[in-house]
Amino acid sequence: MQTMNAPAAANSVSPAVYRVSTEDDVAVALRDLAAQETIAVGDRSVLVTVAIPRGHKLAIRPVSAGQVVRKYGWPIGRATADIAVGSHVHSHNLETLLSGADEYEYGGSSAPAASKAISKGGSFLGYRRANGKVGTRNEIWILCTVGCVGRTAERIARLAAQKYAGRVDNVVAFPHQFGCSQLGGDLDRTRRLIAGLARHPNAGGVLILGLGCESNQLSKLLSEIPEAERARIRYFAAQATEDETEAGLQAVEELVQLAEKDRRVACGLDDLVVGLKCGGSDGFSGITANPLVGRIADRVTEAGGTAVLTEIPEIFGAEQLLMERAASREVFDGIVTIVNDFKEYFLRNNQPVHENPSPGNKAGGITTLEEKSLGAVQKGGHATVTQVLRYGERTTKPGLTLLEAPGNDGVSSTALVAAGATILLFTTGRGTPLGFPVPTLKISSNSVLAQHKAHWIDFDAGKALTAVDPETVTDEFLQLIVATASGQPARNELNEQREIAIWKDGVTL
Repeated sequence: MQTMNAPAAANSVSPAVYRVSTEDDVAVALRDLAAQETIAVGDRSVLVTVAIPRGHKLAIRPVSAGQVVRKYGWPIGRATADIAVGSHVHSHNLETLLSGADEYEYGGSSAPAASKAISKGGSFLGYRRANGKVGTRNEIWILCTVGCVGRTAERIARLAAQKYAGRVDNVVAFPHQFGCSQLGGDLDRTRRLIAGLARHPNAGGVLILGLGCESNQLSKLLSEIPEAERARIRYFAAQATEDETEAGLQAVEELVQLAEKDRRVACGLDDLVVGLKCGGSDGFSGITANPLVGRIADRVTEAGGTAVLTEIPEIFGAEQLLMERAASREVFDGIVTIVNDFKEYFLRNNQPVHENPSPGNKAGGITTLEEKSLGAVQKGGHATVTQVLRYGERTTKPGLTLLEAPGNDGVSSTALVAAGATILLFTTGRGTPLGFPVPTLKISSNSVLAQHKAHWIDFDAGKALTAVDPETVTDEFLQLIVATASGQPARNELNEQREIAIWKDGVTL
């Protein structure tokens, strides 16, 4: 396997451009660049030959047609035409190198030696549950076996939230569209995901609402949950009750009586499980927001906590960076399996593996999937990959976890929560109001977005470009994470943006 250790960092910043590595052929425009403008790149000047939008790439070295173009010190694609210094590098002259499944060779782990560092600001107030897991909220969650009772669940939650305000943090329903007319793996995934949510430490109590005739039968769903963890779970089928709303409110009352006795206690970063996510990325995501989240992942895992990375199609082209940090051959093989399984999933459906970036990504300056992936994997920092999970499975070890899920924001974020994440760190360059069952901190890659959508964005990572020491920005962000984990509401909670989405790829009856 080709070694892909971290390239020599240049981090060359001027008022006009940012160059990530000394090996790069391109730099990122920090503002709109005008044609015939002369700018400084490191110790030399470059004449900009055409107008280049903010976040897009400027060629700082000549590249011949057919040669690779480098950013982050690694190839992000192949030039489809000669590229002159000062020109715009994007979809018109750059194409992906990705095609299908690959073979990988295990060369041993280059993961850093394990440590348990004491991170600054590393104590929060959380809810320690009977199974040892720690939640950042104490809520009552209403889950559904099937989409048919989704509105019923929402009605129960709305009435209960008003009735029990102040006794628990909130009462929230998470309806979905599935649970019936599904076969095989689809039905198994739906069941496993809901069971994972039912065991989540942010829920002080859970009501599972069924219909009665659905494929996703309550009895089979409950068999996915250990008997020891059912003390705070109530359930019934709506068809078996005369008044399902009244039965639901009665069940919630029982759960509230249990949950309201819980109190926040001091917890360390070793008790934290952070989900790492990006959505609506732009040309700044890989140089500001994602590296910031990566530094948080390092601090959490060094302290003995857990960070969970997903969106497998958005690591294509950068997967070897994670493979080299696998804790063991078993973990390495697990990474290879979920990466190639996902590539084959695309090919089975007659789709190219590189059908990404999205239109919004491209408008923001990202050209190829390799470029997007090399920026995205930075959310995992430099932590050792200690386990690989299939969709719907739950974390069991500290360190960096790689979780099988697609790039879709709703599906992958829900999978992170079901895997045990008690707070999500969601980076974005384009902006999104989306939120999920746990606090979902939105980190903007650029300050323009943070100012434009202040009611969406929790933290501005764009300030990292002008910070004398990026670690001061990391310290500030960690303080926000600690405050949020201790009860301060995230923007998605204030905006009542909370939902789940389930991965479906099979037949609908």
